[in-house]
Amino acid sequence: MANRWGIPTDVEAIVRKRDTKCVYCGIVFSSDNNSRKDKPSWEHIVNDIRINGTDNIALCCMSCNASKGSKLLVDWFESDYCKKKEITVDSVDEVVKVALKNPPKLINKK
Repeated sequence: MANRWGIPTDVEAIVRKRDTKCVYCGIVFSSDNNSRKDKPSWEHIVNDIRINGTDNIALCCMSCNASKGSKLLVDWFESDYCKKKEITVDSVDEVVKVALKNPPKLINKK
């Protein structure tokens, strides 16, 4: 089974436990989710919806997700948004650093 974004339930459970704050800006997610600023959203680190492993699926805040959109990480890090929030290659969560060094790839299941 998968959620409505096609993320397998086992991956979803692992990521929800691992990512308690935005993997990009570090804001801690709120349990009340009243504000979009601290509400978690699903993120494909490498923008390919077919890559749904724990090495590519993360939780980030809605602000970072909206800002990144379909941009490549290296391009997004150069944006005014990242500069203003001091988001850099060195400041992001470990899962993002690993994905930058060794980008997740689609595994053909035949």
